Amino acid sequence: MKKVIIIRYAELFLKGKNRGFFERAFETNIQRALKGFECELIKQNGRYLVQNFEEENAEEMIEKLKKVFGAHTLSLAYETASDMDSLFEAAKLLCRESGSFKVESHRGDKKYPLTSIEISRELGGKLLSCFHKLTVDVRNPSFTIRVDIREHGVALVFGEFIEGANGMPVGTAGKGLLLLSGGIDSPVAGYMMAKRGMNVDCLHFHSYPYTNEQAKEKVVDLAKILSEYTCGTHLCTVSVTHIQEAIHEKCKPEFMITLLRRFMYRIAERHALRINAQCLITGESLGQVASQTIEGMTSSNSVVEQLPVLRPLVGFDKNEIIERSVKMGAYETSILPFEDCCTVFLPDFPAIRPKLKDILYEERKLDVEGLIEEAFASLEKIRIE
Repeated sequence: MKKVIIIRYAELFLKGKNRGFFERAFETNIQRALKGFECELIKQNGRYLVQNFEEENAEEMIEKLKKVFGAHTLSLAYETASDMDSLFEAAKLLCRESGSFKVESHRGDKKYPLTSIEISRELGGKLLSCFHKLTVDVRNPSFTIRVDIREHGVALVFGEFIEGANGMPVGTAGKGLLLLSGGIDSPVAGYMMAKRGMNVDCLHFHSYPYTNEQAKEKVVDLAKILSEYTCGTHLCTVSVTHIQEAIHEKCKPEFMITLLRRFMYRIAERHALRINAQCLITGESLGQVASQTIEGMTSSNSVVEQLPVLRPLVGFDKNEIIERSVKMGAYETSILPFEDCCTVFLPDFPAIRPKLKDILYEERKLDVEGLIEEAFASLEKIRIE
C-alpha cells in the first residue's frame, strides 16, 4: 500500500479527436509544476496518478498541482490491492473514530466479484465493527470514504475531492501580452486568460522617478504569482515618464489618461508583434474608472491596428474581481500602497466620455513616433523565476 495523488480532468473530455493534443500539454504542465520533486506520472483513463514520491512532500505537491489549469479535482489516495482485507486496511487509515460516515464505491473493473453497493456495504460493516462510535449516514455524513476499483487487482481508497484550477491547459490557446499594472485587476485578467489555455507574457509601464523602485518590485512580485498559474512568464518594463511629461506640457489635462493609454496600446502592440503574441490583454472593467467608459475604451483601442484586445473582466464588478484576486493569491500584494504610472499627473477632472476627434486634435501636438522610439529605448527584461 502506498500513497498516490489522483489528478482528474473534466473539460478535456469534450475535445474528441483533438484530446491527445490537450492531454500532452496538460502532462507537460503537470511535470513542470512538480519540477524538483522525485516522482512518477502515470496516465490512466481520464486521469493521472502521481506516484513514487516522498510522502512528506505530498501537501506541497498538491498545492502546486492545484494551480495547474486543466485539473478538475485532486485526491490524496492509498493505492492498494482490491481484495476486501486490503481495502479495509486502507480505509482504517482514513476513518475517524467517531461521527457519521458513508462509503462510496466505484467499480472501474466490471469483472470484480462484488457490485459497487456490495463493496460499500461490506466495507462499511467492517468499519462499524472496528470503530464503535461511528454511525452511518448516507445523506449527510460528516466524512466519506471512497473506493475506486481499478483493473489488474488494484484499488484507490481516498477521502476527499480537492478542487483544482479547472479550465484548459496553458499552451493550447496561443499567446497573449498582458498590460500588467500594480493593481488588482490586471493580474486577474492574466489569470483568466491562462485558464482558457493561453500563454501570457507581461508588459509593465512605469514613470520612474515619479514612481519608485518599490512599485517596480511589487509588479515583479505580481508577475511571480501569476507565473505559478501560467507555467512561467516573461516580464518587460517600459518607461513612459517622458510621454507623460510631453502630454502634461502640451495637451489639455482632462485628456491625459486617454492620450497616455493610446501610447501604451501602440507600444504594447508593437512589442506583442515582436514576441509573436496574438492579442493584448487588459484588466479593464466597463465603467470602473474614467478611462474605462465605452468612449474611453474606443478612443484608446482605435490605435491598435493588427491585434485583438481582450478584456476578460469587462463585465465584472469590483467585488467579483477582488474575489478572484484573493483566490489566486495576488490580492495582498496588489493592495500594497505603491503608486503606478497612471497616478502621475492625474487631472482633477478627467474626461469621462472623450470624443475621438478631440483626442486626435490633442495628439497632433505630440511627436508620437519619437516618443514611442524613446520608450522602446528604455525597455528592460526582468527574469521571473
